[in-house]
Amino acid sequence: MSKEFIRKSKESKPVVAICYDFDKTLSPDDMQAQGYIQSVGDEVESFWKESNGLAEENDMDQNLAYMFTMIRKAHGKVLFTKKALMDYGAKVQLFPGVETWFKRIRDYGVDKGVIVEHYIISSGLKEMIEGTKVANEFEKIYASSFYYDKDGVAQWPAQVINYTSKTQFLFRIEKGTLDVNDSGVNDYFKPEDIRIPFRNMVYIGDSDTDIPCMKLINSYSGHSIGVYNPETKDKRKVYKMMEDKRIKYYTPADYTEGSELDILVKTIIDTTASNEKLMSIHYQDKQEQISRNGQPDNQEDKEKEKLIMDLENSNSFKQTHSIISKLKKIKNWTLEEKTQLKTIAEKNKQISSIMKDGDVASFYSSLE
Repeated sequence: MSKEFIRKSKESKPVVAICYDFDKTLSPDDMQAQGYIQSVGDEVESFWKESNGLAEENDMDQNLAYMFTMIRKAHGKVLFTKKALMDYGAKVQLFPGVETWFKRIRDYGVDKGVIVEHYIISSGLKEMIEGTKVANEFEKIYASSFYYDKDGVAQWPAQVINYTSKTQFLFRIEKGTLDVNDSGVNDYFKPEDIRIPFRNMVYIGDSDTDIPCMKLINSYSGHSIGVYNPETKDKRKVYKMMEDKRIKYYTPADYTEGSELDILVKTIIDTTASNEKLMSIHYQDKQEQISRNGQPDNQEDKEKEKLIMDLENSNSFKQTHSIISKLKKIKNWTLEEKTQLKTIAEKNKQISSIMKDGDVASFYSSLE
């Protein structure tokens, strides 16, 4: 049986999601360059040159290339386990103020009547991020990761996140469907039912790999912030992102209280608190209008039509069980709809193979 995904529902208070890249956003350098590369006897520059060369020569994703290179370099030198990667993560340096930032911003939100949640969306390694001092501060860490055998040794990539695939996680955060295998991210939500609208999202990043996320958030009136190293004060990347209209603001990556970034994010929270009061009035007025004039379409019929199509296109047992759980909540099926559902069960191997499973069997029995 498939697990039931735990989803976040919309709260009575507005929610602000602050999403962060990791390397050179929360930490001054690439996480692999702060202990791991040195432990396998390599130079940082040569490691990345070899990894990127491997990707170029084989039409390979750069993130897959660096993950493969890490495993190969460790062979015969160091144990390449989840624990070892978390230990490397414990050595990763953080920008000033990062350790106290997350709680401080959450507390500020509470004072303003806003729930603040922090998320990581990174091409770096999840296991190393989970080893850092701030790992428990995040609602969810989306990052590349490995599959491990029974001894905890990395065998294969489990998740690979590159600059374009980062955007899918913004949609997961938007709808509260945080599990990476939850197909509910594709479900339709009415605007007033969206848990965290893009307008209430903040994306903080440092480079080109963050541009797709920044562009998406900008297009829906969210907030994109470019950060640069406060020690080097090199602003070339943020200048370019600003010129190309990828970011709305830029500040040093200084997370201490009273810093430019601290003031900017608190101002965004203030604005969100005011704006969501207006949006609440708008949705109330809209609901009254619909109630007065009647629904333009039968919502239940739309929902049934969508679920039938989802079932027909289901390509995994997990997805099929998830759809069946939703279908079981609907009681009034027409004869035509019942015929459609039975035909789908005969033609879709994902369904016919699990017809004896309790949830599937009971649903189809109810159609008789």
